[in-house]
Amino acid sequence: MARLQGVWESPRKRGLSLLLLEDAPIGDLREKLLADAGRTRLIEEIRAEGDRMLQESDPDLPFSLFRLYRDTGERLAYERAYFERRKRLAAFALLALLEPGDERYKQALHNTIWSVCNEFTWCLPAHFDEQKQQTEIDLFAAETGFALSEALLLAGEELPCLLKSRIRTEVEKRIFQPFLMEGPYGWERAEHNWSAVCAGSIGAAALHLMDDEERLAAILDKVLPAMDCFLAGYGDDGVCAEGYLYWQYGFGYFVYFAQLLKASTSGKLDLFRSDKVKAIALFQQKCFTDGNTVVNFSDSLPESGIFLGLSACLQQEYAEFTMPAERLRAPYEADHCGRWAPALRNLIWSAPPSGGQEDGWPEEAYYLPDAKWLLSRARAQGGGSFSFAAKGGHNDEPHNHNDLGHFVLHADGEAYLADLGSGMYTADYFGEGRYSYWCNGSHGHSVPVIGDEHQLAGKAFSATVLEAMTGEAEDRLTLELSGAYRRGLMSGLKRQLHWKKKALPCLTLTDAFSWSAEGDMEGRSVVERFITLLEPTVTTEGRVSLQGERWELMISYDSSLWQPIVAGRVDTDHFGRERRWFTLDFTTIHDIRDSLTGQFVFQFSRLMERGKADE
Repeated sequence: MARLQGVWESPRKRGLSLLLLEDAPIGDLREKLLADAGRTRLIEEIRAEGDRMLQESDPDLPFSLFRLYRDTGERLAYERAYFERRKRLAAFALLALLEPGDERYKQALHNTIWSVCNEFTWCLPAHFDEQKQQTEIDLFAAETGFALSEALLLAGEELPCLLKSRIRTEVEKRIFQPFLMEGPYGWERAEHNWSAVCAGSIGAAALHLMDDEERLAAILDKVLPAMDCFLAGYGDDGVCAEGYLYWQYGFGYFVYFAQLLKASTSGKLDLFRSDKVKAIALFQQKCFTDGNTVVNFSDSLPESGIFLGLSACLQQEYAEFTMPAERLRAPYEADHCGRWAPALRNLIWSAPPSGGQEDGWPEEAYYLPDAKWLLSRARAQGGGSFSFAAKGGHNDEPHNHNDLGHFVLHADGEAYLADLGSGMYTADYFGEGRYSYWCNGSHGHSVPVIGDEHQLAGKAFSATVLEAMTGEAEDRLTLELSGAYRRGLMSGLKRQLHWKKKALPCLTLTDAFSWSAEGDMEGRSVVERFITLLEPTVTTEGRVSLQGERWELMISYDSSLWQPIVAGRVDTDHFGRERRWFTLDFTTIHDIRDSLTGQFVFQFSRLMERGKADE
């Protein structure tokens, strides 16, 4: 417990002062929130959700739903009901804070707390192993303990004594005791979001509920190494390889705990004093392309609202942090999991008076050497925001996709060459069938198919960066990609991506394939595949058009080498909905001998200039 010695010299801060960094009664907080015009819309959204839920019954969690995952691998049915309860807990707790005189919200909160405390387990079925001899603690069990501890804190004397007792009893039984006595848990050494969310939630709940300082120190003595493991999963460049939403999730819970720890120790334990933590904080402003659109490599959604509470906290810690525009905030109802910690902090952590980047994300380019990502935003004279992103790395990243050499092109936040992001989570999605899914296998990314073979999974299948450069007028990334495919399939595959940013941006892709004389003759066929949400149109020989809302992307190629084939595709998105998209394949027309070089030019133009461009 070396890091904890001497941190409790003065009485530990309690109550709202941990969250607000000031000693203020609950009434003052309420008055501040209701008087702030900048919070009016958010409060209206919370009321709308609460009023909707008042008209609906508390969802049931029967045994038949709980067993569905084990019997079929299907997750959504149970999780929809489970997360609806968490939404009810968050909305009613916030409304009880904002409207203490409204008995409807108060009674609904009491009933929801009772229901949550009565659940067989706070874990999701996908994370529950009935064969284990220890009490399960997963992401959502830990989050539930965190949520209940702060709901108790905010409700104060308005909460009946029995409910206060039940919260303390259930958090002790389900979270604190097993964490101290039955561990270690696998996620305590995980180098991804689990360590931050689980340990951070447990540490936060302990800071709120534990009066025994020796026992609290024992909890934190386990939480802090788990946080170190979480940080070890990031490189010094701060990239979240799991995707932006996992940054918002995992790093968000790291920040929520770090802020409470800093406040409770009067700054003696400050996890923000780290160059790596600062680099991770700055990832948010690097990964957006325009507005709410993100570079959605890995299991990430293509668009995301921003947690302004989290952003406000980070701007207070780091002068280099770019505060996003208020219009980019995540609507209250957008979180389908009903997570309490960001919901509360988006309400009570206010942005500084200077506001955010109302003109949009700045024109910048980054090469991030640990993740081997190149991200670039450019603005055109006369209007228009354009983005290019490409990646190297290896095929054993967190929430891995086999996508080495993959790239995306956006204009005004619309994807012209796209990443499919995450699919619907099932047992098979995280099992042996993972890379049969379009969104996970390389066949669903803008990378070559060699002799009907795709990239393979595993850390050994990697890309080598030959060149990475960003500049005022152009950016370049050159990769050796043969190592992403089966050994012996070819002797070389060099992919160069050259992004010119002056005037209207243009990307030139050059792929150089080579085979040795002893190589596999059957592997000497190539399909250059590109993924798009827009239906491609072959306009003239050697040209394919993708038309969006304001822009056209014209793809030029050598028609003596390549035959374009457009295919409509259908798969299932993260929320179980059908989505439609297209593969644009360029297949080789002639037999390949020892080498092949293919070049494709992707040129943006305004739609109204299309006719002129074709002349």
